Amino acid sequence: MYHFFVAPEQIGEKEIRIEDGDVIHIRNVLRMSPGEQISVSCGDGKEYRCELDRIGENQITAKIMWAQESDVELPSRICLFQGLPKGDKMELIIQKAVELGAAEIVPMATRRAVVKLDEKKAEAKRKRWNAISESAAKQSKRMIVPEIKSVMSFQEAVNYAKSFDQKLIPYELARGMDEARRIIHGIRPGQSIAVFIGPEGGFTEEEIALAKEAGVMPVTLGRRILRTETAGMTVLSVLMFQLEG
Repeated sequence: MYHFFVAPEQIGEKEIRIEDGDVIHIRNVLRMSPGEQISVSCGDGKEYRCELDRIGENQITAKIMWAQESDVELPSRICLFQGLPKGDKMELIIQKAVELGAAEIVPMATRRAVVKLDEKKAEAKRKRWNAISESAAKQSKRMIVPEIKSVMSFQEAVNYAKSFDQKLIPYELARGMDEARRIIHGIRPGQSIAVFIGPEGGFTEEEIALAKEAGVMPVTLGRRILRTETAGMTVLSVLMFQLEG
């Protein structure tokens, strides 16, 4: 069943209005007809099961069949702080992070990041990244669309993460797996979690020291060195099983 997002003001007592690009997608791409069912959410934690009613040029009206609280979202808010990678790797990282339950993603301009974005390019990228997040959220039937924040420096990212309950940073010189397991197993549902992932060149010793001073805990991901697009997915997968178990 296809899933769509709307603004809270588009939800009425008995029907939901669908507007903008989703109208074109439903009418011209999916070629759906009145009577077919869709799933809708607006970020309030509820899933609305609807039946398409009127399909117009600029607006679609769908009747609400029923609404229920959804258990799709993880019981913790996870933010992925991702060092800017080369090429289009960020698009893959966002897609998979959304599928695995991240609540928000913060791109970071770290010391060893090859990619340098000026303000204009950064905003264009952010618009593209948020579109990818919405697409991934629809595909995985999330109840929210994870926000892709504006690019932050490493210092800004560390400051932003200070309010999180748990803060992790995979680092090849961190203690062994027993320590990593102890830290992961100590994370509880309801806690907010920040995960820091470096770019292709990793973090500098100065960045690791800065993170430690802010209470970010280094953890190992094993004896193999993972690519930047793999490391974040590994941590998110482990956290997903820990929190949903």
